[in-house]
Amino acid sequence: MAYNPLRGPDPKRWNWLGEDERLAQVLAFHKRSQVKLPNAHLHAIMHVVVENQLAEGYEAAARALDRLLSQGLDRHEAVHAIAWVFSQHVHDVVKQQSPAFDREAYAGALEGLSAESWKKDAG
Repeated sequence: MAYNPLRGPDPKRWNWLGEDERLAQVLAFHKRSQVKLPNAHLHAIMHVVVENQLAEGYEAAARALDRLLSQGLDRHEAVHAIAWVFSQHVHDVVKQQSPAFDREAYAGALEGLSAESWKKDAG
């Protein structure tokens, strides 16, 4: 299996892979694409987190993906947008602005995510 965020992995095959293989697949994609990243490993981890959520059927992530695609983002951009929201919530936990990862707050943020808001706030 060769990972391609524009198509997305088959959920059953993705879930069958171990975390190390998932990470290796994402790293290999970005290497093949010759994308220059400040931290390729962290970038790949964020891809894996989002792909895991989608493969496991996390509805808030799936709805966000569908909405972002309908708003003109390609799938790779949509994965980045979802990862951006996830990273904000992890940042709050790390900086102790939140005592634990708040799954409800994360789901709510995904529900409010749009292509326009992502481009404005993350760009």
